[in-house]
Amino acid sequence: MITKELIARINELSRKQRTTGLTAAEKEEQTRLRAAYLADIRAQVKGMLDRVEIVDVVEEERTVRRGIPGKDKRR
Repeated sequence: MITKELIARINELSRKQRTTGLTAAEKEEQTRLRAAYLADIRAQVKGMLDRVEIVDVVEEERTVRRGIPGKDKRR
């Protein structure tokens, strides 16, 4: 589950990477945290898509004309 602490730690490691660099242990932690974050996002999206129901309403075929009725565009 994504928590504020998880996001804060990911951001902290990202800032440190840009400024002073990361140790090997911190790089491994960053990779692990990012993977957990992305897995949670994917699970949320999949759960949302699993609940989507597509309803196809068949309507009577209609002809739609563009422009102003009574005006001939060829003039």
